Amino acid sequence: MSCTIRKATPRDLPRIREIYEMARQFMRKNGNHSQWGKGDEPEALIEGDICQGNLYVLEEADIHAVFAFIIGEDPTYLEIEEGSWKSEEPYAAVHRVASDGTVQGVLGHVMDYCSAQVPHLRIDTHTDNKVMQHVLEKYGFVSCGIVHVPDGSPRIAYELLP
Repeated sequence: MSCTIRKATPRDLPRIREIYEMARQFMRKNGNHSQWGKGDEPEALIEGDICQGNLYVLEEADIHAVFAFIIGEDPTYLEIEEGSWKSEEPYAAVHRVASDGTVQGVLGHVMDYCSAQVPHLRIDTHTDNKVMQHVLEKYGFVSCGIVHVPDGSPRIAYELLP
């Protein structure tokens, strides 16, 4: 399989919205009933992500996954509780990863792409998102503690060091 990753454009928005809805349904089926609910929808941020050049898509013939890749300090990660970051070196954050479920190993493709540009990565996920926790740990991320997203809810913070 030959997947490519590129920056998202406004014309990708209908497909990106579909992918986030598919991911939301997948999470609900797998016990994660509150992430990306009312007031926490990734769709509210994607147009800004595109304008800032931070939203990417993974595609074959069609778009199969979407994620935000933001190089530099992330306000979400300034304070961490119940632990600490392993490194204070410059990093990039990966957010809002979603897939349509048709391509295997999406997180690996995404993280291979991101870590090739910035080897030190941070990401967070909901405590109920057991699938994401599993794939992050399988890729080599280490749980570092708890951060709070803008709405104040807690997330498990992960870090990948070079």
